[in-house]
Amino acid sequence: MNFGGFATPERNIVFDINDFDETLPAPFEWDLKRLAASFVIAARWRGFKEDQAREMAVQTAASYRESMRARESTGVLEAWYSRITVEDLQALVGGSVDLGGRVKRKIAEARKSTSEHVFHKLTTPSRGLPRIVDQPPLLYHTDTKELSNSAIAAFFQQYRETLAEERRILFDRFKFVDLALKVVGVGSVGTRCLVGLFLAAPDDPLFLQVKEARPSVLERYTGHSRVPHNGQRVVVGQRLMQSASDIFLGWSRGPAGRDFYVRQLRDMKVAPEVENQSPKMMRAYAMLCGLALARAHDKAGDAAMIAGYLGSSDQFDEAIGDYSVAYADEVERDYKTFVRAVRSGRLKTDLSPSRLETMLR
Repeated sequence: MNFGGFATPERNIVFDINDFDETLPAPFEWDLKRLAASFVIAARWRGFKEDQAREMAVQTAASYRESMRARESTGVLEAWYSRITVEDLQALVGGSVDLGGRVKRKIAEARKSTSEHVFHKLTTPSRGLPRIVDQPPLLYHTDTKELSNSAIAAFFQQYRETLAEERRILFDRFKFVDLALKVVGVGSVGTRCLVGLFLAAPDDPLFLQVKEARPSVLERYTGHSRVPHNGQRVVVGQRLMQSASDIFLGWSRGPAGRDFYVRQLRDMKVAPEVENQSPKMMRAYAMLCGLALARAHDKAGDAAMIAGYLGSSDQFDEAIGDYSVAYADEVERDYKTFVRAVRSGRLKTDLSPSRLETMLR
């Protein structure tokens, strides 16, 4: 789910990695192992056969390895120019999966997910200015000392300094109007996230998402010294690995000393529909994710060195397949332990018994 489509600064849709909360320099195979194992887990969740689940992990590794071998002699600059476009998706998958209708539908939906299109859905007039509509418990206003007008102004002034000079000029054309708290995704629940509304004109909005950036869970295993700013860590990692990044991507530190990174909200994102994928579609998606990860690692690392390590045989691919199955087994054991702890009361929850049972099935 950390892969998908989004808009480049030129408003073209590309397929790439789109989640960088944990990004940190580390061994390349950590990313690949995590990606391959996630396909085994997803395949099991969808009820696919065990050999199909393992084959998806092998396909992920093979796609990554073959792409990296093709990239080892293309030159460093080519890695920075390379991207996977919508047109590439159909060409890469070929006739094995009918992507045409799916891609067109998802892109049409994505083009309606911009600041301009969601402006009237997310705001309502108040004292002559638009105000973000409260949608509790997922989006709402709150009164805290941390969100005083002076604190907000200082936060975004600091954020402005992390943008390139021409983008500072662009940002200066927008004036702050409103700020609300937002509850976000599975991995980010419990971290602070806010949505800021800015206007260049009454009908010319900009929505920025402000997400808390905590220390990476990888930090303790890499031997690196602690990074000075976790928002900067996320942003630099994203700029380094993505083929194109949001023009408003930057970072800042809140008045309580917490680190944040900032990006546009809902900027033409296309999320994969894992819950609807057939075995053939999921295998094709595994291939695409392997290609996208290789492109990112080529840009951030050294394709020739990685390709030389992986070799030309399928020995590495099969090893990743075995690893992914073993890791998926461990994930399922961990989940059963979690369920037992919740049902026994060792882990507390505010969910009703019926809702809890539905979620734990």
